[in-house]
Amino acid sequence: MAGAEVRIGAHVSRSGPLEAAAALGADCVQIFLSDPGSYKKPPPHPEAAEIRASPIGLYVHAPYLINVCSPKPNVRYGSRKILQQTCDAADEVGAAAVVVHGGHAEDDIAEGPGRWLRSLELLESEVPVLIENTAGGENAVARRFDALARLSETISAYDGPVPVGFCFDTCHAHAAGEGLADAVERAVAITGRLDLLHANDSRDPPGTGADRHARLGDGQMDADTLRAMIAAAGRLGAPILVETPGPAKGIREDLEFVRSALRG
Repeated sequence: MAGAEVRIGAHVSRSGPLEAAAALGADCVQIFLSDPGSYKKPPPHPEAAEIRASPIGLYVHAPYLINVCSPKPNVRYGSRKILQQTCDAADEVGAAAVVVHGGHAEDDIAEGPGRWLRSLELLESEVPVLIENTAGGENAVARRFDALARLSETISAYDGPVPVGFCFDTCHAHAAGEGLADAVERAVAITGRLDLLHANDSRDPPGTGADRHARLGDGQMDADTLRAMIAAAGRLGAPILVETPGPAKGIREDLEFVRSALRG
């Protein structure tokens, strides 16, 4: 491992995630269980038994189009359905958690947190659900930290059985135009926790809302600030995943960037 109890890894292909983890020297990986741009139910994973038996931690990223905050009933209900199906499929592979974007309330951002709360009340899952801060959208319920605070306050009223946590994405905070020097600490002060860090650089300047990842240290984010964010997550013991573009050699270099940041 990179440091005491800190797991690091990368987003990899749905096919052969354990082989990819071995090739990368990763402690954990993240995959999609279905087409991220589709509402189709995730098919059974052919390596489910092997994944469940492996010490490699596996995170599942839910489809991008899930938006439980939408004012449109068909979008909201469809999103709840695929989120449930994703959680069911994640349980089959023994996933550590399901990561899902916060979503958008196109009618009024203030309506979004209540829709998230209702969605959690309807969800059945033993796999934790980690809500991730998002990069763009004026009515995104987890883009800017003030919106994240409203969401966190509302879902704190949830007292059901589904474990709910928080995933922080460094590129998304950059894209949202948030100050990054103490962004991890501020986010944790709001949510009360950090369950996973997505360590990504950005291809675009700050505040653009563009969710386009770059190799660590090669994008528009200050490399020292990015290292400090990784170190802050490491001090909290949060697993760290990179979602940066390949090839594998580049991803291995990004993992070494993370290890170096954790060493200080």
